[in-house]
Amino acid sequence: MAVNRVPVLKRCRSLGIEPMVLGYDKKSKRELKRSNRKVSEYGLQLREKQKAKFIYGVLEKPFRNYYKKADKMQGQTGTNLMIMLESRLDNVIFRMGFARTRKEARQIVDHKHVLVNGKQVNIPSYLVKAGDTIEIKEKCKSSQRYKDIIEATGGRLVPEWLEADAEALKGTVKELPSREAIDVPVNEVLIVELYSK
Repeated sequence: MAVNRVPVLKRCRSLGIEPMVLGYDKKSKRELKRSNRKVSEYGLQLREKQKAKFIYGVLEKPFRNYYKKADKMQGQTGTNLMIMLESRLDNVIFRMGFARTRKEARQIVDHKHVLVNGKQVNIPSYLVKAGDTIEIKEKCKSSQRYKDIIEATGGRLVPEWLEADAEALKGTVKELPSREAIDVPVNEVLIVELYSK
């Protein structure tokens, strides 16, 4: 399986993202030195696509598949794409505060700690639906790892489209998110322009 091993802060710097978006508390002290080159239109579009891929931890092929699926759905392609990325199981676990970062959420799902509607799901890209109940398995709830996670993510706001009970490590998807509810610094219009060439 392909894994992105680029140092997180370095990648954040090059894409101009705050590490907080990914759940990291670190700050990069280095400034990005760019020569005064004008970025082309293609360059801007590519950067937006790389930002979305990096934030959600999706590689190129699955990302393109998401785009194709979003294109076939009704409504705006860009909005559909963002909603699909946001409703991935690993992202929902991160949003509910059951993981410090999306990478950790992905690992939690991979290690079969998650139940969706009472069934074990170990596919990070599983798309949740409105009304789904998501919880951490009973035998995992008491582990020190989850106590540390809840302590670290205690102050994080849970989006309005989700409901989370940090004590019981359980949550519900009230509805699928609207584009306004997704606070990710990505301009999906440029991604659509890039793929529609």
